[in-house]
Amino acid sequence: MTEIINSQPDMTVVGTAADPLVARDLIKVTHPDVLTLDVEMPRMDGLEFLEKLMRLRPMPVVMVSSLTERGSEIALRALELGAIDFVTKPRLGVRDGLLNYTELIAGKIRTAASARIIAARQPSAKAADVPQESLLRSPLLSTEKLIIIGASTGGTEAIREVLQPLPPDSPAVLIAQHMPGGFTKSFAQRLDSLCRIHVKEAEHGERVLPGYAYIAPGGFHLSLGRSGANYVAHLDQEPPVNRHRPSIDVLFDSAAKYAGKNAIGMLLTGMGKDGAEGLLRMRKAGAHTLAQDEASCVVFGMPREAIAIGAADEVAPLGEMCRRVLTHLRTFGERTNRV
Repeated sequence: MTEIINSQPDMTVVGTAADPLVARDLIKVTHPDVLTLDVEMPRMDGLEFLEKLMRLRPMPVVMVSSLTERGSEIALRALELGAIDFVTKPRLGVRDGLLNYTELIAGKIRTAASARIIAARQPSAKAADVPQESLLRSPLLSTEKLIIIGASTGGTEAIREVLQPLPPDSPAVLIAQHMPGGFTKSFAQRLDSLCRIHVKEAEHGERVLPGYAYIAPGGFHLSLGRSGANYVAHLDQEPPVNRHRPSIDVLFDSAAKYAGKNAIGMLLTGMGKDGAEGLLRMRKAGAHTLAQDEASCVVFGMPREAIAIGAADEVAPLGEMCRRVLTHLRTFGERTNRV
């Protein structure tokens, strides 16, 4: 890691620590802009140290995690505690493997350095603790309506905040979150335990149903398709788009094509521009579109790009996004019922 970071023209390692207690003292002396933190360390667990750090001296943290089921659960917990992002360690040949990931690691550190620090979060409330809210005054809701979400850095917690208040009769939700393979299953399971809707990894060819959220598996593009009168999920491993697979633009473009005005598009926090053009195409196809505002984003890159090209009908803080969607759906439902 030292070799990778010092090889970059715009970053320098100011200190290394073999355990969190040494790191604590070094941070006070060196005042780093970003901390890379291994999950597995002697004397104190990486998560325990992160929790203390974000409470006492919040700073940008990139976690280093193993590519295992346990590693994915720990990485997701670290993001919940306020880490900006994570990078996985190769299973074999750690040093050579990390050198191959030089560009990825350097990019994540640059993103963290410019990210907005989110205060350490309290443990997520269970769905039962979130105020219940009926989606419509009438139970009649067209199964044609869909909610389409794209997110990147900072997105795991942003997606939770959007999904958790959704009622069980919510339209189906399709999600493209930039995340490596092996992590999206744990992400879906975590959300499923917290939400009233069902959350799962998308499967190729499955029918898209109301009351469910479908997350693109890491390493696969997720797109919307049709089979007769039904929406279906489509997965493929075509080349990355905007350097990502899953790509948000791929999902948004398919929603513009197959759902049109029946879709609600939502672009959340993240670095880069993936999703901006797709959100514009959704809007042009008649969809209602939202972008997260700068103040509530960990990284404002993707929403900023979308706003700049006129892709968003609404710009809203994260805490307002779900309410805005429900308001739009109620208006749609009442209009449908009057017809």
